[in-house]
Amino acid sequence: MLKIYLAEDQVMIAQALKTLLELEDDLKVIGTATDGKQALKDIIALKPDMK
Repeated sequence: MLKIYLAEDQVMIAQALKTLLELEDDLKVIGTATDGKQALKDIIALKPDMK
């Protein structure tokens, strides 16, 4: 399973992307952020395969 982290400042777009990506069996969105500061903290902590 590929772990993905999404950073997008538009909440509606982030939720739509998360929903679409999670329809795939081999993808999992492990976190989202609406700003770069939060994204950096989360990426360091969560260690996703794709950012």
